[in-house]
Amino acid sequence: MATTYDHPGERAAEDPVRLIAVRDTPLSLDEVFTAVSDGAAGGTALFVGTVRDHDGGADVAGLGYSSHPSAEAEITRVAEKVAAEFPVRAIAAVHRVGDLRIGDLAVVVAVSCAHRAEAFAACRKLIDDLKRDVPIWKHQTFTNGTEEWVGA
Repeated sequence: MATTYDHPGERAAEDPVRLIAVRDTPLSLDEVFTAVSDGAAGGTALFVGTVRDHDGGADVAGLGYSSHPSAEAEITRVAEKVAAEFPVRAIAAVHRVGDLRIGDLAVVVAVSCAHRAEAFAACRKLIDDLKRDVPIWKHQTFTNGTEEWVGA
């Protein structure tokens, strides 16, 4: 959807995709927030996905994320699409792979825009599309000894 904005600060930045990564090391909120900092942004929305201790009524012991080699390129594609649809000043998305414990950060995404409403909407679109389209899979193990793959 193409939108015309009356003020230069409301237009999307020339290259708003600032940070995209798939990592096997702990994620940093500060790194992602800093990546989307922009003097023309009046609103920044940040989403943090963490490993919770339950799913579907069962207690989670831990989980592991694995990804297809194309995952980082797919996150870039998703971010570029969101940046084209919204007046994004800056956008970032980082997903963790490997074995994670309860409370660990699994994914951090952020978007800055001139106004908060666009930042919220763009951030929601970013995380929803990332979770739906990017080939990253979750293997959950439960305290009762069972396990399951999610998104595979």
